[in-house]
Amino acid sequence: MRLQGPARRITIFIGESDRYHHKPLYAEIVHRAHQRGLAGASVFRGIEGFGAASRIHTSRLLSLSEDLPVAIIIVDTAERIDAFLDEAADLVTGGLVIVDDVDVHTYAGGDAGTGSAAGTGSAAGTGSAAGTSSAAGGGNDGPADAPGGGTSP
Repeated sequence: MRLQGPARRITIFIGESDRYHHKPLYAEIVHRAHQRGLAGASVFRGIEGFGAASRIHTSRLLSLSEDLPVAIIIVDTAERIDAFLDEAADLVTGGLVIVDDVDVHTYAGGDAGTGSAAGTGSAAGTGSAAGTSSAAGGGNDGPADAPGGGTSP
């Protein structure tokens, strides 16, 4: 898949403990995005945050939280994101879903059979940047273009 120039990004903020049919909600959203053939999706685990309930969730040792913030970022063309948006938003019963237009500068894929990241790239919107990646078969520890990230042994 080739993705360059104008695109759209969905960012979904949920809690790590949010579930969909006994599975992590973030995994369900990523798997559905993959099934729909979207360009890429990544899940990022936050170390601290709060949302609509104004309760702070943190990874600090003194206040162990089992519900750390999670951000799911999905990037593709505006048409494909718009077609997926309602499905993704219906899964989120507590959280935040934002959509913004971005400009994809680079989107380059690796070989799907090697265990390397199947898609990486960066999309920049209004002064922000987000990386996307999807791993063939899992094992994704973070964006493939980050030092030490991408895949695990």
